[in-house]
Amino acid sequence: MTKKIILKGTYCLIIYLRKDTTIEIGKRGSINFRRGYYIYVGSALNSLESRLKRHLSHNKKLFWHVDYLLNSSNAGIEEIVFAVDEGKWECVLAAEVSKEGVEIGCFGCSDCKCNSHLFYFDELEESTAVCINSFKRISLEPNKFDNLKEIKSLENRL
Repeated sequence: MTKKIILKGTYCLIIYLRKDTTIEIGKRGSINFRRGYYIYVGSALNSLESRLKRHLSHNKKLFWHVDYLLNSSNAGIEEIVFAVDEGKWECVLAAEVSKEGVEIGCFGCSDCKCNSHLFYFDELEESTAVCINSFKRISLEPNKFDNLKEIKSLENRL
């Protein structure tokens, strides 16, 4: 019998919001989001594959702040950048991304001391480059799905 390998890691979801939208984010309350790209920084220290599958799923209980954002009909994941590593890098990576993005205050960080784990960018290319460079600055090797078709394929495989 083959033992399933469980990957652990840190990731960035690059989310595109098609138009300005107000979204109720659980207990956090309403947030006005403007059209553009958002980087959400997260980690999966139990199973990276399961966590990404959950984020890609449209049928899930809304639990994390990002679930509410992704539940909007105006939002969709454009790219995923990730690193496979057993370390807890989420907050360090969020600090790197925050140097170049606009923080969405108190988003996705209720279990840590960070200001935010969600950051706004105008362009897809800029947000992707920031993710990749942020991983490299903290000495993690970034991996990336190159296009939406690969992401949809991942959704079907997982």
